[in-house]
Amino acid sequence: MIASQTMTAPDHHRVESAAAPARMSAARIVRTRQDIDALAERWQALEKYSVGATPFQSFAWADAIFDFEATRGNKQFDPVIAILEQGDRLIAILPLERISTRARRILEPLGNGFTQYADMLLAPGTQPRAALQKLLQAATKAAPCDAISLLKVREGSPLALAMPSNAIKTGSEAGAPNVALNEFPDYAAYFATVRTKTRKNMRNARNRLERDGPVDHQIVTDRQAQLDLIERTLSGRAERLREQGLTSRAFSDGGFPAFCKSLAGRDNIGLKTFSLTHNGRPIAEQWGFVHGGRYYAYVAARDFSQTDESPGKLHLSEIIRTCADEGLIGCDLGVPAMPYKLTFATHTIPVRDFALPVTPKGWAITQFWDVMLRPTLKAIMLKTPSNLRSRIMALLGRA
Repeated sequence: MIASQTMTAPDHHRVESAAAPARMSAARIVRTRQDIDALAERWQALEKYSVGATPFQSFAWADAIFDFEATRGNKQFDPVIAILEQGDRLIAILPLERISTRARRILEPLGNGFTQYADMLLAPGTQPRAALQKLLQAATKAAPCDAISLLKVREGSPLALAMPSNAIKTGSEAGAPNVALNEFPDYAAYFATVRTKTRKNMRNARNRLERDGPVDHQIVTDRQAQLDLIERTLSGRAERLREQGLTSRAFSDGGFPAFCKSLAGRDNIGLKTFSLTHNGRPIAEQWGFVHGGRYYAYVAARDFSQTDESPGKLHLSEIIRTCADEGLIGCDLGVPAMPYKLTFATHTIPVRDFALPVTPKGWAITQFWDVMLRPTLKAIMLKTPSNLRSRIMALLGRA
């Protein structure tokens, strides 16, 4: 039986409504490992009650980021974690870090390009806008910057509801497909909502594969096997990006593979790794995190030589089945809203990027780069044939 709990999409009314707003003290900033360790118990308590909390604002995520940056000796790592308290209780947390470039200094979500969604933890009864205002005031005072960049903010999340009216939208709207398992009594009832033709095609594809050898789906739990799977998915995804002439903020950081591997064996991160094999050889693999009773997909790769058999779809159906069997309330399939994800999604959450300029310089660069030039260049590149795009990216990589 699939548990009936909070809907996958954050409930606006649960964020805004309260019998009496919580009284807020002034926000304060914590920036050291010792400081966040001292907050661990209260931080984790807030996670349990914060509406729509994702793994990327959790104490476990901050713990992993601090460990990784220390391991790689990143002297530029500049965490700025803003917290609001009510007595001894934490009522809001906005985990940020300051990134300095030649052009400007920016506050971004902790984890920089590794973080999938920007959000804040917020206790029920706490007014989102008032809380965010206090958090950002404290953050910009402690860590002066030119702008605040909040990428991949989900519609209906505490951070989206708190966004001030003068926030600048940057880039184009994206979508995060979600599967709300809690809306169905069991997996069979959910799967019956997938198009009949799609289910038939998947069944036929699996039958064709099985005529040539066994098809197995595995939940990988051994640490070394998890490390191997993570390595394969990262290599496969990086190769696919190169072939398409694309890049991502995560993969542009040379430390991303090491960070991902550092997550294997951590007992507080909720790592979940899946592999679909044919004749013992992986044809589709994916890993992500379980947090708050929900699975969040993070990195996936598949064998493109098997495209006719739709290994990505076959694998995702097995992942969703596993999540249902384990009593999870939903699966967040992540940005972007690719066709194979939409096949299974019960709804798609709009995701937007926002910038909050702090200085005149920050406003000017935000308008010129984030609003005008970068989206234009991206649109031009996406319209360029993939073979030409890959050559351009290769030249830029060697420049």
